[in-house]
Amino acid sequence: MKKILIIDDEVNVALLLSKFLTRNGFDVTTASTGTIGMEYLKNGDFNLVLCDFRLEDTDGREMLKNIKTQYPKTGVIIITGYSDIKMAVELIKMGAYDYITKPLYPDEILNTITKAIETHYALVENVVETVTHDKSSREVKKQAFATEFVVGTSKASKELLRQIELVAPTNYSVIILGESGTGKESVAKSIHLNSPRYNQPFIAMDCGSLTKELAASEFFGHEKGSFTGALYTKIGHFEMANGGTLFLDEVGNLSYEIQAALLRTVQERKVKRIGSTKEINLDVRIIIATNENLQEGIQKGKFREDLYHRFNEFSIYIPPLRERGNDIMLLADHFLRLANHELDRNVTTFSPEVTECFMNYRWQGNIRELKNVVRRATLLTEGNEILMKALPLEISNFKIPVYDYSYHPEASEPKENKHDLKNAALEAEYETILKVLREVNFNKTKAAEILNIDRKTLYNKMKAINIK
Repeated sequence: MKKILIIDDEVNVALLLSKFLTRNGFDVTTASTGTIGMEYLKNGDFNLVLCDFRLEDTDGREMLKNIKTQYPKTGVIIITGYSDIKMAVELIKMGAYDYITKPLYPDEILNTITKAIETHYALVENVVETVTHDKSSREVKKQAFATEFVVGTSKASKELLRQIELVAPTNYSVIILGESGTGKESVAKSIHLNSPRYNQPFIAMDCGSLTKELAASEFFGHEKGSFTGALYTKIGHFEMANGGTLFLDEVGNLSYEIQAALLRTVQERKVKRIGSTKEINLDVRIIIATNENLQEGIQKGKFREDLYHRFNEFSIYIPPLRERGNDIMLLADHFLRLANHELDRNVTTFSPEVTECFMNYRWQGNIRELKNVVRRATLLTEGNEILMKALPLEISNFKIPVYDYSYHPEASEPKENKHDLKNAALEAEYETILKVLREVNFNKTKAAEILNIDRKTLYNKMKAINIK
């Protein structure tokens, strides 16, 4: 259970927060002053601190400085009023994960806390208690990030690392290409941490989840009352990332209108909140990621060519996991260590059957899928070795199709013509059936309905392509 410390001198606020977070599965402790909060931190290993900016005996700036110096493993989220927003942005630059403005909204609080724990601080297992205070900020951050970014031994991984080291010290905008789940955000963080901006904010933004109406506010921010529903002043992601790096994931999903506004901001290096007349100078490095073909989007009129060329000063391609050979088990071992730490288990190895299965499986979800499979298997394993029975059905039942030559790179000649249309049709059919089965969690009745075939036909096709 994740442990959270709430530091707030408003007893009612602290009590309500404590009850809400406890109901959502967190172990919560409250403190009414900064001094008491620091005492609690001495005696407890907290994952996260929610600290009000204005306290009776200190303020959020001083608390953040003390917590990050003495407890680098602990994340900090600042609770602030409207008048403290500028200070909150400064606190993020000092190391706070995020800030929450009053009045507090349950969904916003839970979402921010979950992201803080799951995407950042839950992974910081290598920042051990032996980290000395005289280490540079860069070294502390790199040690924390080491749990996220694993350098593989394959030729593809070595080339990826070479390109990261080449472009990181520059101010080039970067496009990161690759399938979903290949670790594009981890590569972006690695570029940031190896750049002169390492001690400034790294702000990640998922463009795929943005509606057209919300995108402008998320990018540029807004003033209180600037439109219906603008109940408070909001700092945009560009402003939050000022001096550092802004990572835009799935940028191909942005509307054409927002792309035009982005182009102006990137060209002029200035941003203006919605409802404000004040322009803010920007010094932001932009890294974008996509699993779509942006050049194809340009041809179809869905993506601006001028914006593409602004972003494409350097491009990096991340190969899919199935093309990375021995990196698969290197990553699996890494995720096993993380899962052991998270679940307080002592699972030490994978059975030979599981290892063979992992090496042969397609990993359409790439690194993200591998991580989830290992976490699940660790939870289900009672001994110290992960066995086949701990794997999901779609993986444990996976068989290499006879027509799939991508799994036999050592074969000098295929037994059949791989360009044969019959083989191509079989492969397409296999991919479609497996995709639908995954979507419905291997419910064959639902899969047959979606595929518009009867159950008997589905069973026969599954048998023919070795899916049990």
